[in-house]
Amino acid sequence: MNIAIVLLAAGGSTRMRGGDKLLEEIDGEKLLHRSARVACESDAQSVVVVLGAREAERRAALSGLSLTTVINADWAAGMGGSIAAGVKAAGDADAAIIMLADMPDITSHILNRIMAACDPNTPDQIVRPRDGQGRWGNPVLFCDGHFAALSILNGDQGAQKLLMKSKASITPVTLESHAITTDLDTPEAWADWRAGRSR
Repeated sequence: MNIAIVLLAAGGSTRMRGGDKLLEEIDGEKLLHRSARVACESDAQSVVVVLGAREAERRAALSGLSLTTVINADWAAGMGGSIAAGVKAAGDADAAIIMLADMPDITSHILNRIMAACDPNTPDQIVRPRDGQGRWGNPVLFCDGHFAALSILNGDQGAQKLLMKSKASITPVTLESHAITTDLDTPEAWADWRAGRSR
């Protein structure tokens, strides 16, 4: 299958109180570069990164990676428009994984597990990970039967309404990892995550 990864990196990091979570460093590598590299090292055929806020700095952080960038000029309105822009840029892909750029524990292995659950004969399938406690997480794969709905999203709701409407189409993949539920939006979250990592 031709599977694209749409990496959402357009938001304003407003909860970081002046900082940019996507430019925070982990082992000498900026988070945005790390997330994009993980996507590029997976089995996906293409990677689309959606930029918006702090475009120049974030674009520079993607240096050296083989991917496509697209701009969501209306990034301040919320995640919906970024999903729409990324899915449109994915072109003729058979499926797209919507991946958040602020999840530092996502690995290529996790992405590959999600892709492996995708059935090429089920265009309305959604593959959604959950952890060992049954909590849903990210990233989420949408087959191309959902592209029309994804490409008209706007506002700050993301794909939640589509997921609720399409419960019968969801294939769950259980991943025994906190990676799919950990995102870092605040300085305190970063401090806690780094403390846990050092332990």
